[in-house]
Amino acid sequence: MLKLNKKKWIAMILAGGQGSRLLSLTKRLAKPAVPFGGKYRIIDFTLSNCVNSGIDTVGVLTQYQPLLLNEYIGNGQPWDLDRVHGGVFVLPPYQQSSGSDWYTGTANAIYQNLQFIQRYDPDYVLILSGDHIYKMDYSKMLKFHRQHQADCTIATLEVPRHEADRFGILASDEEGRITSFEEKPAQPKSNMASMGIYIFSTKTLVRYLEEDALDDASSKDFGKNIIPAMLGSGARLFAYPFEGYWKDVGTIDSLWEANMDLLDPSMPLDLGDPQWRIYARNAVRPPQYVGRDAVVQNSIVTEGAEIYGEVDFSVLFAGVVVEPGATVRDSIVMPGTVIRSGAVVDYAIIAEGCEIGRGARVGSRPEDTPDKSLWGVTVIAEGVTVAPGAVVPAKAVVDGDWNIGSAVVLDAPEPAEKEAGEVVRA
Repeated sequence: MLKLNKKKWIAMILAGGQGSRLLSLTKRLAKPAVPFGGKYRIIDFTLSNCVNSGIDTVGVLTQYQPLLLNEYIGNGQPWDLDRVHGGVFVLPPYQQSSGSDWYTGTANAIYQNLQFIQRYDPDYVLILSGDHIYKMDYSKMLKFHRQHQADCTIATLEVPRHEADRFGILASDEEGRITSFEEKPAQPKSNMASMGIYIFSTKTLVRYLEEDALDDASSKDFGKNIIPAMLGSGARLFAYPFEGYWKDVGTIDSLWEANMDLLDPSMPLDLGDPQWRIYARNAVRPPQYVGRDAVVQNSIVTEGAEIYGEVDFSVLFAGVVVEPGATVRDSIVMPGTVIRSGAVVDYAIIAEGCEIGRGARVGSRPEDTPDKSLWGVTVIAEGVTVAPGAVVPAKAVVDGDWNIGSAVVLDAPEPAEKEAGEVVRA
């Protein structure tokens, strides 16, 4: 009998990670909710890929600091996921008749939501990480999965050898059938890496999750347990090669690099492609304003930002203010942050709602740091105030108000009233 809610496939997005390698940036929010690219959050890319691929039912599994992420997703309207039959559902851990528990691994998170999956009786389940930057047509991967009569298909790409130990590493035969898989091996045998994107035939997925749930020795993880168990039992696992831009933004350096990539005209991730839009919740701000004496070069400046100083090779989010005489270079400045007159920001990530005081200095350029081991991207956590004249060195991670350094305020003009000028797109 055909169920009313029957779906060909649904997506389950694992969005509950703490993202500890992003340090203070994820102190108050989940990694998929971290702002990216001037107007997005990281999870926008996964949600948009789902909609553009024809998936209309998505479960978002949250756990760590879920409040902002839940509020941001809301009813799913920005991604056309406010549906009567289907749509987007936020799925935190919940009290069950047999007790309650946190999600103890990626496989356990899906296992705890089998009731949600079975409600829609899909033929296939797409399991995704919500913390990568990429564009991908999942429908092509599903076609590959069906053509090969696979039990599980894993999206793969080649990564630099020196980074291979951060990923699940696999090998496959000429047909694409996976012959070996190791999760984050100390000595990787290849550089073919799992992207953390899986398509399972639903009956197979349910069977292996139920078996894994009974194994007390299991860590309840797809890479460590489910995939090796399937390989060991002779299941049909295939590698789907991905071609295109993909970035794991799980570290400070990779998050900074991915934002800077957007400023490269030759970068293959085209955010302006009308055939594959990346949707986001609109901040509902007025147009950006660039003052008469401002200088803006090679930068993304989002609506609601006001620029009176100098901005070069940077990404500025909604509501950012750069006062006269302030300089921002090679940096990411997240929503609502104010850079006061005379302040200099170099090679930094400044989180939401910060204030960089008059004449303060945050970060430094590589050429100004003779000992390269002491240089790196500086991080200012959400809501931090850097006092006037203070100095925050390269590679520092600041998660509380900062007043260390010079007490002398640099010669900086007083903030000017907004002068007449034209609205421009930097």
